[in-house]
Amino acid sequence: MAKILVVDDEVSIVTLLQFNIEKAGYEVVTATDGQMGYELAISEKPDLIVLDLMLPKMDGIEVTKKLRQDKYDFPILMLTAKDEELDKIIGLELGADDYLTKPFSPREVVARIKAILRRVDKVRDEKEPASVENILEIGELEIHRESYEVFLRGEQLDLTPKEFELLLYLANHRGKVFSRDQLLDAVWNYDYIGETRIVDVHVSHLRDKIEADTKQPRYIKTIRGFGYKMENVKDEL
Repeated sequence: MAKILVVDDEVSIVTLLQFNIEKAGYEVVTATDGQMGYELAISEKPDLIVLDLMLPKMDGIEVTKKLRQDKYDFPILMLTAKDEELDKIIGLELGADDYLTKPFSPREVVARIKAILRRVDKVRDEKEPASVENILEIGELEIHRESYEVFLRGEQLDLTPKEFELLLYLANHRGKVFSRDQLLDAVWNYDYIGETRIVDVHVSHLRDKIEADTKQPRYIKTIRGFGYKMENVKDEL
């Protein structure tokens, strides 16, 4: 049974989410402030965190930042208000996997939880064909499929789970152009109609980590008016 940590300072929302998430077959742990949420994440090691953005003691952005800095890769579904667009983007850049805008339906929260966990399980359990090596080399990048590690010129990069999955997907299909909607479907495994900004944010964050010059990227190229593709840099060397 997967364990879900729900962090929200509104008791009515916590009660509503706990009831519906438990009804869907998950174990639920709850917290009503950011500090408590952070400490429970460390002690309980949940499979996913539903995290409100505006929290007392420590807000959702700070909780996400600390967890990622401490190398915890729990998937995070962030809850935000309609007027917090900038905070949504910051949260995604720091490593949140998805967000929902209040007000939301409990069914939508459960659907997002299932989609995120399904995607995580799929990536972790996916078996590579015997002919495919565990380490994928592209230019000066080394992508280690099984250990979720990426190295650039021998130095390990600090990627969030979502950044790794996006990079690996593009790398496995290098040379092929993908629209933002195609990447959302393949990497996020959910229908994010009108939410393609999520892809742009993660590509930008990846470029900051793997590109020497983000204005003239070598690895992940923008195809104007369509989407992105991973160049086969090795062929250019």
